[in-house]
Amino acid sequence: MAKIINEVSRTFNEYLIIPGLTTKEHTPDNVNLQTPVVKFKKGEEPKISINIPFVSAIMQSVSDDGLSIALAKEGGVSFIYGSQSIETQAEMVKSVKKYKAGFVTSRANITPEASLLEVIELKNKTGFSNIGVTEDGTANGKFLGLVTGRDYRTKTDAYSKKVKDFMTPISDIVTGKDGISLNEANDIIWENKLNTLPILDENEHLKYFVFRKDYENHKMHPNEVLDSQKRLIVGAGINSRDHKERVPALVEAGVDLLCIDSSDGFSEWQKDTISYIKENHSNVFIGAGNVVDREGFMYLAKAGADFIKVGVGGGSICITREQKGIGRGQATAIIEVAEARDEYFAQTGEYIPICSDGGIVQDYHMTLALAMGADFLMMGRYFARFDESPTRKLMVGGNYVKEYWGEGSNRARNWQRYDMGGNNSLKFEEGVDSYVPYAGKLKDNLDLTIGKIKSTMCSCGVSTVKELQTNSKLTLVSSTSIIEGGAHDVIVKDSSN
Repeated sequence: MAKIINEVSRTFNEYLIIPGLTTKEHTPDNVNLQTPVVKFKKGEEPKISINIPFVSAIMQSVSDDGLSIALAKEGGVSFIYGSQSIETQAEMVKSVKKYKAGFVTSRANITPEASLLEVIELKNKTGFSNIGVTEDGTANGKFLGLVTGRDYRTKTDAYSKKVKDFMTPISDIVTGKDGISLNEANDIIWENKLNTLPILDENEHLKYFVFRKDYENHKMHPNEVLDSQKRLIVGAGINSRDHKERVPALVEAGVDLLCIDSSDGFSEWQKDTISYIKENHSNVFIGAGNVVDREGFMYLAKAGADFIKVGVGGGSICITREQKGIGRGQATAIIEVAEARDEYFAQTGEYIPICSDGGIVQDYHMTLALAMGADFLMMGRYFARFDESPTRKLMVGGNYVKEYWGEGSNRARNWQRYDMGGNNSLKFEEGVDSYVPYAGKLKDNLDLTIGKIKSTMCSCGVSTVKELQTNSKLTLVSSTSIIEGGAHDVIVKDSSN
């Protein structure tokens, strides 16, 4: 018969953190959330650390170049999804590495022959009111003009009206030359009372936009994560099928981190992929996973993984557990793998960071995951809600939402993520297609979340992630204790009144 593990498989909801002594030094300003992303030897510093313990999930509906730039500026890192062509993924990596603070690649573009209806649909899809008009409708096509909300009236203009008939043409637009500094661009904006400054190359092709509203935002990003050349750090997801073709293109594009994207990482396929990368591309770091126990961690650690992801079936759009009956409660998985990591460190002097992937519902779950031993957290649903994610913003049931689908859904068709070595096909779904409530800008939400984590750490009497892992105390809670923890036995006022 099968080996039975009698320990209950637990989730984050079943734990609370017990407060510790908060001294006068334990204030949010003194909390440091920096954490290692790649392995390092005892007494050495990791080659890559992040300043907030967040990375975005390797998903079509979450991590493109736009979100990668936004998150890196705030101190985290994104893993651009691999379920796309090698060429387009490499271009996204290049886009992040080429990014210059304040210079924004246009994400809403249209041709002059398009209709007003197409403009409205593009605005609704992207949420952007400034639309670049280029000869071929691409972000770097020959620039012909701009369309803003001041250029048309939806109540009176015909939806069939051509963009060329109502756009603001280039002859009426102040532009900047590619190569100018951000200070020079902002001077042009202020001197000419502009909201938007298109930056063009010598052939009048659109390169970037600089926005008046971003002036304050770009003055300082103290937490941004940079490489040795002062470029933003970016990761990319790969699979164990086409890695020999994909990885060289990503490395050439400048990728800093790779991660094998798989629902089950305890496999020889991953070991072979790690070996290939270590032998042929030793200048790039590779994460592996996902695993849920000591045995899985030790296998990938000995295979050479630079970090290891933990979690099977805990994601909000993941249905692996109900489809295949495999997985483990995320809290239990993190606790056991963290113990294995510490054991491995004691034996070898090599510390391999672990990443908690899935199971995060409430902000306090993030602090719990870190206290249980995770070095950083990978999240999909959390980031899918923001303006910077690549999906459409829609009105559903009177509320704004953003689309969010799993890599194991029929929509994503990412069969490589569930590769078992057979024929190229997705036999059954392990993810769903859904919506998440729209939440606004990434930075605004991150500031709130980080504020909660820092406040909790102060209540625990700790100032770093390592201290949280070492000194915090956790307690199991009963079902009635969970009820007690929320508002109860009162009539809650409507906050909108």
